[in-house]
Amino acid sequence: MNVPILAASVSRLRQRLIDDMHMRRFSRETQRNYIRDVGRFATFLGRPLDTTTAEDLRRFQVEQRDAGVPVPTMNSIVAALRFFFTNTLDRPDLARKLFRVSHPRKLPVVLSTDEVARLLQATTCLKHQAALSVAYGAGLRVAEVAHLKVADIDSERMLLRVERGKGGQYRNAMLSADLLSLLRQWWKIGRQQGVMHRDGWLFPGQHAMKPISTRQLHRIVVEAAHAADIAKRVGPHTLRHSFATHLLEDGVDIRVIQALLGHAKLENTAFYTKVATRTVRAVTSPLDKLARLTGPEVRPDG
Repeated sequence: MNVPILAASVSRLRQRLIDDMHMRRFSRETQRNYIRDVGRFATFLGRPLDTTTAEDLRRFQVEQRDAGVPVPTMNSIVAALRFFFTNTLDRPDLARKLFRVSHPRKLPVVLSTDEVARLLQATTCLKHQAALSVAYGAGLRVAEVAHLKVADIDSERMLLRVERGKGGQYRNAMLSADLLSLLRQWWKIGRQQGVMHRDGWLFPGQHAMKPISTRQLHRIVVEAAHAADIAKRVGPHTLRHSFATHLLEDGVDIRVIQALLGHAKLENTAFYTKVATRTVRAVTSPLDKLARLTGPEVRPDG
């Protein structure tokens, strides 16, 4: 095998993959994951990727399964390879040879409103409280929270502009009066600290010119949950799950929730009906209706 030629081929296709993802405004996390997963297949193949055959893909997926790779990870790899073969190599025929593995979806962890209030109060500073309040109050993904800019706050229309949503999609998220008041408090404090700028990040990281990292936001949530004595397994996405579930329980139309979450498919939003316990309790059983119509009837013994 001519190693220099193989390395040059990998580097050329890697750059084409990066360019294709940039054009589609993929998030940094998605780009990083796709590069990693395509690289995993390149290592398995051991020769230029543009020589891939359908049999190579079959052998790769069999090896992944036999190695005990978790199903969600296998499906993520399939998504990366499908994009690569369809867009970068222009070989949709190979992409069709990749298959996703079905697996039961776990019910998301949802906090009660009391638990959310305790968690937010347990944060150690206003910046952290404001960031987690955005995650819950607007139902944003953790990367969306991290990449908000000050200019994304539209106080006239009471909206948050999400410009770096999943798949590079733009959307408007809700901005409540209480959340706006909290963000204004953070703006005032941040200006005093010299870390907030009109054209800058809403939640700067350790360096004011860079946004807070998703890893740091995850750590903030975990530490706040521990301080609030919440035993559930909590992460930033837990606040988004709770946002959707609480709206559903309050009777908000599911298609409105779909738009607020930025879900492409209604079925993804409908999944929250399985954890909306207040909604279930509010439903009247048909047996209860029957009892009201017929009245109580006592059967004699024997």
